[in-house]
Amino acid sequence: MTISPTKTLLIAAALTMLASATLAQSAPTPWVLSSDMGYGYTKDGKTFSYKMGTSNAGELLKGAKKVPRNTLFFIGANGQLYMRKGPFLDGDGQFMFGPS
Repeated sequence: MTISPTKTLLIAAALTMLASATLAQSAPTPWVLSSDMGYGYTKDGKTFSYKMGTSNAGELLKGAKKVPRNTLFFIGANGQLYMRKGPFLDGDGQFMFGPS
């Protein structure tokens, strides 16, 4: 399965933000993503952030897809990055999969 560069960047961003939120275990905070930064998740499972330019923006968007709403990214117990589509918040806005 091939993952588009944009999807890869978004997954890496999600990974970084989820790791930070997991450590804090406080109220969820919005992600701070910058339009001039790219986020990568390599085949070796490493994450990186990249300063991006505009000269090749058209090439970057080829094959890119928007991440659907109600998508959760997380690291499994095996260290793999996963994504889950569908609700992840209770009716009161609390994270469904948090500590009991």
